[in-house]
Amino acid sequence: MEKTRIVILGGGMVAGYAAKQLVELGLPSGDLTILSADHELPYERPPLSKGFLAGKDNLESIRINPPEFYREHAIDVRLSSEVESVDPAAKRLHLKTGGELGFDKVVIATGARPRRLNLPGAGLDGIHYLRSVDDSRKIREHAASAKRAAVIGSGFIGMEVAAVLAQKSIETTLIIRSGHIWGQFFTPQMSKFFESYYTARGVKIERDASVESFAGDGVVSAVRLASGRTVSTDLVVAGIGAEPVTEFLASSGIELSDGVVVNEFLETGQAGIYAAGDVANYNDVLYGKRRRVEHWDNAVSQGQHCARVLTGDRRPFRHVPYFFSDEFDLSYEFWGDSSGADQVVTRGDLTTSSFSVWWLRGPQLLAAFVMNRPDDERTVAPQWIESKQPVAAQDLRDTSHPLS
Repeated sequence: MEKTRIVILGGGMVAGYAAKQLVELGLPSGDLTILSADHELPYERPPLSKGFLAGKDNLESIRINPPEFYREHAIDVRLSSEVESVDPAAKRLHLKTGGELGFDKVVIATGARPRRLNLPGAGLDGIHYLRSVDDSRKIREHAASAKRAAVIGSGFIGMEVAAVLAQKSIETTLIIRSGHIWGQFFTPQMSKFFESYYTARGVKIERDASVESFAGDGVVSAVRLASGRTVSTDLVVAGIGAEPVTEFLASSGIELSDGVVVNEFLETGQAGIYAAGDVANYNDVLYGKRRRVEHWDNAVSQGQHCARVLTGDRRPFRHVPYFFSDEFDLSYEFWGDSSGADQVVTRGDLTTSSFSVWWLRGPQLLAAFVMNRPDDERTVAPQWIESKQPVAAQDLRDTSHPLS
């Protein structure tokens, strides 16, 4: 049976950044194998709903490492390769092709797949989901001839895709289940700002809208809502969440619960088996709770951390959750976890595109949103969250008070 020292299951961002980190830490050539279900080398995912979708980036520009990186370090990257099952006791992977691969250590980084709509007409052509570079390319190609588009979901994927399509002069409708854009995350005042910003740029918003079915003769031509309204469209993009890819672990004995359960070192309960990225349900020592994060920064940071743990640096993963988004000419960043906050403080003017929002529990900063603000706000936000130093709400509110 063929054997390798370290295997990464999944060829996404965890694999790309873990491989780079392992090389920098001195991993001997030939000690790493990457098994990827994708047919492309590891690439950055954020551009798929931004620059790549808009046609500003190409595949070469979004690759994490160039092809020669893997050749030079004898990293065995097996594309279009999936695992059927994992045998932790025998330290063996059963491949869907029928072969087996032995390992000393394995990192599960199979990510997440988009949730799909189970509705009448959901199988029509022209209904898209966004996860891979192929998905983004298909949406971009379809958008080239589309005059109308419907985007379902107002999370960061839905908002970013709607912004890109609207900038292509496509009549775009954003369909959201709640009464406000991204109501689970934004405060009502933040939602109001973004709704005004989007509508001013031509995006129509259907609020409190539940999709009932799709109409079309082979190709989607309309979205039917439960209210009885119909949204005519040539193109649909659904961003309704994702689910971790764990089916192949069902008989492995590895604990599963909304992903692969790992401790603060990103270790499963099985010796030599780790998980990182979208698939990892990890013990967040900073907030004292379990979480699974589906964002770029988490995949990068956990991939790098796994590499360090694999090479003997066994320290807990302590990291402030972070994500960023670009929409039209707006760029914003978010740190932390706002759940449990008992006070929300705004700094700046919420009627402009320059403001920050700070969530506190007592004097402790839990989370911060910063958009087009001075660098000191971007600097202190993650520092204060991690250090848990007391923060005065009045100082945050007072723009004349420096935060550095």
